Amino acid sequence: METNKNYFLQAFLLLIISAGAFIAFKTILPKKLMEQTKLESKNVVIDSLLLDALDEGKNEEFVDANDTLIKKIITYKPNPKLGIKYTSEKFDNYKGYQHIIPFYEKLQQLEATKTGSIRIAYFGDSMNDGDMIVQDVRKLFQEQFGGQGVGFVNITSESASSRATIKHEFSSNWKTQSYLKTKSPTRSFGVNGHVFFANDTLHPTWVKFKANNYKHLTQLNNPTLFYGNSTNKEAMISYVVGKDTIYKKLNGENQLNTLKLADNLKSVKVNFINAENVPIYGFNFDDGKGVHVDNFSNRGNSGLPISIFNVGMMQEFNNKLDYDLVVLHYGTNVLNYGSYDYSWYEKRMTKVVAHIKQCFPGVAVLVISTADKSTKYDLEMKTDSAVVPLAMAQKKYAVKSEAGFVNLYTLMGGDGSMVKWVEAVPSKANKDYTHFNYTGSKEIAKLIYKEIYEGFLLFKTLNKGYIVPKRKNDSVYTKIDSTNE
Repeated sequence: METNKNYFLQAFLLLIISAGAFIAFKTILPKKLMEQTKLESKNVVIDSLLLDALDEGKNEEFVDANDTLIKKIITYKPNPKLGIKYTSEKFDNYKGYQHIIPFYEKLQQLEATKTGSIRIAYFGDSMNDGDMIVQDVRKLFQEQFGGQGVGFVNITSESASSRATIKHEFSSNWKTQSYLKTKSPTRSFGVNGHVFFANDTLHPTWVKFKANNYKHLTQLNNPTLFYGNSTNKEAMISYVVGKDTIYKKLNGENQLNTLKLADNLKSVKVNFINAENVPIYGFNFDDGKGVHVDNFSNRGNSGLPISIFNVGMMQEFNNKLDYDLVVLHYGTNVLNYGSYDYSWYEKRMTKVVAHIKQCFPGVAVLVISTADKSTKYDLEMKTDSAVVPLAMAQKKYAVKSEAGFVNLYTLMGGDGSMVKWVEAVPSKANKDYTHFNYTGSKEIAKLIYKEIYEGFLLFKTLNKGYIVPKRKNDSVYTKIDSTNE
């Protein structure tokens, strides 16, 4: 019995000593007890250009000539075409609507005439995986301005099984090159950052799409294949419409080629026959009217891979798809890599936007900042210390690039907001404290759309001296002499 008492006393003393040691050392332990990598989704990876930029950033000094930008008043000159001039903005409240005038001008024309179309390229990361957020932005635009169709869809996709806006299946033998992993592809990447090859001569290579019963997405509107040039004269596709099997040759004579399958289908399975070495990019589905939004999201994307787009090829895509706005929605994969100095990212993304403007001449650019993200500090989930510095860097490169800006971090509530979104009932974000779920994605889409639409309302107020001519085939605005109103 005495032995048991001694053991109990020893254990109790050990517990007291351990507790005292923890309290003593707590003050010198790092506040960040758990690295965020333990909380991040398995979908969060890093693209190769980000790794390169991180290595280079450690060895270079970035002297920012606009280091006082945060104290600067941003002034605007009158738009050379319309004469519209926006009021000055403080950096803290920067939105840059002035730089989206070409998009708003065309949107006003679409609203007034109910004719024509507008197209948005929405580039993003795992936040938009499976068409998250983008699907609801698309829906809001199409409800307001018309349009049918899901837009451009890859040949294969890692998120196909989780995408609700279209049922997407494909054979497992496609050969794929992605701009996240390959800097020098054998053939130019498409606007989606991928190029696909049906190089398996022993097994069928196919892709299948089926429309779901989502509003505005109930059909595969005008399914059209996009593919590159090739000397292969035997390549063809086959697909079934009704009781007929249709064969069509892939005549890859141009840098970028299109092949329309039919007017509208509910589903289609396309087989690629003798199509070795023909670069395949994807299918587009739209009715040619209203607004169309293409989701070009990639897990692990920092935005930097856009810098390796081939300008000539992108201009070809732009000639066929006619973009009016490019959205850059990044941040998830840039947070937390050893420093809160994101000047290296600001510098490189400024070059990315300049490259986009070469690829898509005259197209407006809109930057969407990182959302809030939480990390464990002192056993409590709080806004990660890197979020605000990254959002600041994103705003800086938007200002310097003359792009519009949406501060998603502040829109969702700012400091501590991700914790609130996770703990909401029903929950609006995942337990990784990084990604939104379907409920949260719908709300985020509404916040983004509201920002864009409020800018449109301001544009219409400033542009009230212009009307759209009654002739539907006249696409230009005519100024009204205010003395004759």
